[in-house]
Amino acid sequence: MFRSKFNMMFLQSKRSAVELAGGAGCRRLFLWAVRSLVIATVCVATLAANGAVRPNVLLIMSDDMGFSDLGCYGGEIQTPNLDALAKGGVRFTQFYNVGRCCPTRASLMTGLYPHQAGIGHMTDDRGLEGYRGDLNRQSATIAEVLRAGGYRTYMAGKWHVTRFIAPDADKANWPVQRGFEKFYGTITGAGSFYDPTTLCRQNTYITPENDPDYSPKEKYYYTDALSDNAVRFLEQHGKESPDKPFFMYLAYTAAHWPMHALEKDIAKYKGKFDGGYEPARQARLKRMKQLGLVDPKWDAAPTVGDWNSTTNKEWEARCMEVYAAMVDNMDQGIGRVVAQLKQDGRLENTLIFFLQDNGGCAEPMGRTAPAAQPAKTLKPFGPDDLQPKIWPPMQTRDGRRVRQGSDVMPGPEDTYIGYGRNWANVSNTPFREYKHWVHEGGISTPLIVHWPSGIPKNRRGKLESQPGHLIDVMATCVDVAGARYPRELNGVRIQPMEGVTLAPAFGGKALNRKEPIFWEHEGNRAVRDGQWKLVAKEDQPWELYDMENDRTEMHNLATKNPQKLSDLASKWDAWAARASVLPLGAWRGIEGLKKHKKKQN
Repeated sequence: MFRSKFNMMFLQSKRSAVELAGGAGCRRLFLWAVRSLVIATVCVATLAANGAVRPNVLLIMSDDMGFSDLGCYGGEIQTPNLDALAKGGVRFTQFYNVGRCCPTRASLMTGLYPHQAGIGHMTDDRGLEGYRGDLNRQSATIAEVLRAGGYRTYMAGKWHVTRFIAPDADKANWPVQRGFEKFYGTITGAGSFYDPTTLCRQNTYITPENDPDYSPKEKYYYTDALSDNAVRFLEQHGKESPDKPFFMYLAYTAAHWPMHALEKDIAKYKGKFDGGYEPARQARLKRMKQLGLVDPKWDAAPTVGDWNSTTNKEWEARCMEVYAAMVDNMDQGIGRVVAQLKQDGRLENTLIFFLQDNGGCAEPMGRTAPAAQPAKTLKPFGPDDLQPKIWPPMQTRDGRRVRQGSDVMPGPEDTYIGYGRNWANVSNTPFREYKHWVHEGGISTPLIVHWPSGIPKNRRGKLESQPGHLIDVMATCVDVAGARYPRELNGVRIQPMEGVTLAPAFGGKALNRKEPIFWEHEGNRAVRDGQWKLVAKEDQPWELYDMENDRTEMHNLATKNPQKLSDLASKWDAWAARASVLPLGAWRGIEGLKKHKKKQN
């Protein structure tokens, strides 16, 4: 957007210079005008460098949420703050992540496909270039790029793009070493919301009890802690560098399992889901059609789960109540962050993105009790003792064992349970599949963009249907910040950005996308090119869908349009070859790949 304004000034000045030279017939006047243009150019660039023109950027991401969970995307969960951002901004209806936490974060931060950044799967080294499990040095982060352009950079939340996580590990790929000046959050992924594993400030592990910079008035709860520390960073920014723009990455772990929520938030949803899966899905589907998010001609994917045959309905309903409370609490925190921006007078020129890392999660974490339970009471942790485990068996800080199973009501700190496949199907309404897969249920995310000074008034509250992808966020940040994407960083050649700037779409204009969008995760693969999508599960044949008439992927056209299938498959093959995706199945690791091929033969 900054570049667009600058280009307009340039063209107006150039036109004036030509007219002046032509009218007077005087070369001297023409040269004087050109010289004035150069001076004006330098002045505008200087203003931009000082933060007078360029927007602040706030990038917010949630964890393991479905396409229809937010109120402004059809859900019944109370998200008034995100709904307000949507009302004052633009909602993208066909925006995509990559279907899983680690690769999504790698792609989002670098503007590359995840394999190009070294994290095609998770944070373990599979022995192949695209699957090293550690953010590589052939990539630059948004924080590194914008910081070099004069931005202050802050992060609160989940990092999860390095395999080096021990307190004394190589920290070269921790946030502070990858462009963030200030960091509060977790280096790994999931964990207790009351005692997060790998909780860290800057480069030092801490606990909720020994952090000198943050002590909540009531109970420690990670989602609140992230919101509060984000507000704190904004307050510090206003005191330390009020004339500079900032980039902040706020990466919540809500609503990833375990289903942990505060009782005051759970109480809002008591009884809301007692009717089960089908009524919830149908209510969402109706609202989505009313909002224009779902075309009435699409056939919704079928409901998963039979409420009538569910034996423990109270427990099932409680799982969704806690899930809703987690999302609600996150929205409350986002409201506090936005309120701080408003108080500081920065909201008008802050570009806010909100999106999700993958679709709803069908993983059965904690839904059955382990065969052997640990002792009921264990030695309590001291203030400096770190939580040693991410998942059970584990304990609370006061020495209670963490419980699992369908006789354990989720929510408190001594529980560790996921909400399960059936509720994930509700979250992903109206789409098929879940986190892990690259059918629409796994990769579709809301994208809310709010920027009062950059989005025309007649576009506020509108829907934007052009497909977009995580790779576009880096390109957008570079564009609006007037930043320079590096060819080299610390002596290492950086791969070119893969995405396109989304800024034209803010004003209702076409994106300049020349290439299709591609996916691969765990052998699941897809390509989206205009209205067409080619998709397949691992070791399964390609499926072809017309996204304009069947975005829910219910009518496979593979046999009816073999030429389109062949064309898209060839494009996917070419991308996979250049993007460090191959050999197909590389996510299994070298030994796993050998065994898999042997099994196939």
